[in-house]
Amino acid sequence: MRLATVEVDGVARVAAVREGASGPAVGVLEGAGSMRKLANHVGSAGLHTLGAQVSAVTWRPLASVRLLAPVPDPSKIVAIGLNYADHAAEGGVPTPTAPLIFAKFPSTIVGPGDDVTWDRGLTDRVDYEAELGVVIGRRARNVSEADALDHVFGYTCINDVSARDLQFGDGQWIRGKSLDTFCPVGPWIVTADEIPDPQTLRIEAIVNGEALQSSTTANMFFGVRTLIAHCSRAFTLEPGDLIATGTPAGVGVYKKPPRLLRDGDEMIIRIERIGELRNVCRVSGEASPQAE
Repeated sequence: MRLATVEVDGVARVAAVREGASGPAVGVLEGAGSMRKLANHVGSAGLHTLGAQVSAVTWRPLASVRLLAPVPDPSKIVAIGLNYADHAAEGGVPTPTAPLIFAKFPSTIVGPGDDVTWDRGLTDRVDYEAELGVVIGRRARNVSEADALDHVFGYTCINDVSARDLQFGDGQWIRGKSLDTFCPVGPWIVTADEIPDPQTLRIEAIVNGEALQSSTTANMFFGVRTLIAHCSRAFTLEPGDLIATGTPAGVGVYKKPPRLLRDGDEMIIRIERIGELRNVCRVSGEASPQAE
C-alpha cells in the first residue's frame, strides 16, 4: 500500500494512493490524523486495520492535490554515514566497523516538488545523496536484528542534501546536513508488507536527466535490520521517525571534476518499488570567501 500526506483545501491529510484507470488516484483516510499517528496505530494494531478505511475512501486524481512530505514532522531523523563500501572508497576513508550515526534536524524536511534552497554566501558546495528512508511504526528500544523489521511502518525516498564545505569544514556533519530544505522526502510511503526485503532495491540519483548514482541496497554495509537494532540499543525510535540509511558511490563532490549542484538543477531520487522524488535547486545570493 502507498500512503501519502496531501494538501486538500489548505489542510494536510493522510491518503492512500493507487493506480486508477485514468492514472494515479488518491483517497483521503478520514480520521487518520497525521502520518505519525497512523504509523503508531498501524505499528501497534497491524496493517490489516487499514483495510476498512481504504475501502471507504472517495478517489480523486492525484493531480488534484498537492503531495507533501509523507512524514512532515518526525521526532527525529537518524542518518547513517558511509554505509556503502564504494562510497567510503570514493572518499578515501575506511569503511566503519559500526554504523556511523549523525542527525538531520526535522526542519530540513520538504516534500516532492518543493524547492531545495540555499544562499551562496553561506555555502557554494551543495551535493545530492540518494538514500532509502525507513519509517518506524512500532516503538523500538533494545530490539534484536531478528525482530527489527517488525518495527518498520514502511519505506520512502530521501535526498540527504549536503553542504560539503560546511560538513568538512566543521569537522562534524550536523550543520552541513541540516540547512532548511536539505531533506526532501517522498513521494509517499510504501508499507513494509510490500517490501519484505529492503536489501533488494535499485537506487539512483538523477540530475538534469543524467544518472549520477546507480546502485542497489544490497550493497549496504549495514542493512536495515542491523541499523534498527544498533540505534535502538542507544535511543528509542518512535513511530514516524525516519532513518536515512546512507548513500552509494557517485556523489558530486568526489567526481572528477566535481559535479556540485547549481541553480535550476532538477534532482530525482528513484528507488525501485517506491517511486521518484523530484526537487529543483534554487540558489540566492553571491558567494563569499568569508562564508562559514
